[in-house]
Amino acid sequence: MVWDLPAFVGLTLAAFSVGLINSVFVQDFSLADAATRTAAEFGAGMEGIGIPILMAAIIGKSMLESGSAQRIVRGFQSLVGSDNSEFALWGSSTVLSIPVFFDSVLFLLAPLARSMRARQGKNYALYLMAVGAGGTAAHVFIPPTPGPLAVADEIGVTLGVTILVGVVVAIPSAAVAGLAYGHWINARMQIPLRDSMGTTTEELEERAQRSTDSLPGVFESALPIVIAIAFVSSLTVVDTLEEIYPVFTTVKPYVSFVGNSNIALTVAALVAALTYLRWSDLSRSLWEDELTEALRSGGNIAAITAMGGAFGALLAASGVGSYISGVLSGLGINLLLTAWLIAAIVRVAQGSATAAMLTTAGIMAPQTGQLAVHPAYLVMAIGSGGIICSWYNDSGFWLMNEIGGLTQTETLKTWTVMTTILSVTGIVTVLAFSTVVPLT
Repeated sequence: MVWDLPAFVGLTLAAFSVGLINSVFVQDFSLADAATRTAAEFGAGMEGIGIPILMAAIIGKSMLESGSAQRIVRGFQSLVGSDNSEFALWGSSTVLSIPVFFDSVLFLLAPLARSMRARQGKNYALYLMAVGAGGTAAHVFIPPTPGPLAVADEIGVTLGVTILVGVVVAIPSAAVAGLAYGHWINARMQIPLRDSMGTTTEELEERAQRSTDSLPGVFESALPIVIAIAFVSSLTVVDTLEEIYPVFTTVKPYVSFVGNSNIALTVAALVAALTYLRWSDLSRSLWEDELTEALRSGGNIAAITAMGGAFGALLAASGVGSYISGVLSGLGINLLLTAWLIAAIVRVAQGSATAAMLTTAGIMAPQTGQLAVHPAYLVMAIGSGGIICSWYNDSGFWLMNEIGGLTQTETLKTWTVMTTILSVTGIVTVLAFSTVVPLT
């Protein structure tokens, strides 16, 4: 930060530094591992998000340049009113993040938030918080997203009850963090539009002034998002139905292919790119150049995100999570608060919400019998702690920073504070509902 290094270089140095410390204090962690483990974790991160981010860059560029994002924005505004656009983004993000990973939803909805800002000329912080809070709440509270699903399985809670309690906790938490805090910070911090995802601010603002007749239709505009969501969520649907109707087992291999986020976003990118070609005056060669420019932008985002994950993984390898968990688990305070506190400190120490949730679940599972309320509340307490204070060692921080076109200071004041408010509101909601409706 002092040297103003590019984020990727800074994160790489941070990961190597943690690796060097690990080589001194961590058993079976050699000096060579400081380099090789960093590279391996970076590669593992790219394996998970490389293709989706690059294809999302094409989707974002194509939807913005073709006018598709503007057309969807105007459709939202006609339904809820131009002064309530944040509700459309908030609701869409919450619902879509249940069957689809949050990062994919952010890739898809960030262009809409940018287009709304270009059309309205204000409220960018509010729109980003609406998207971020809705999707993050679903990510940590509502199965079948991986974190709460794995924690519920570890603790032994039925899926139906976990989903029900998750919805009850997610909605007020996301409303406070996304809408209430979004309005508060938006009144105090006007974030300008900047070049991002291969699209300049001037291009974005020019498209915001186009007449509706010059834009693609609503169906064609929304088709890339619909395809991505339908493909990815199809695997969740088949996984659920095959337990009831064994006939779905025969189609699962095919659905597993199209439902993979790499395939889903690739198909969606092709559809978005063809719409861009149809609704622009570009030649094929210039169209190709524009898509290549989007890939350059996406490559930088993918590299930063993957290295942020590697930094977190090297911190996790230090054993700091297990150490903190061991110290706190014996304090003797309320079990729900203990679970939240353990998950929160592990999350801040090593970055990954899912890793913090799973670490805490393993510690708290043997103590479930001591609960005076339904164990589904324990799942929610762990999820609340696992999302707190997203900062430099969390890949989600860098996604919001890069896709939103924010400075690091702006990301800390918006995204980091929002995730902290979401966490605190979540545990307060859990404690309140578990007291009034213990479900025992």
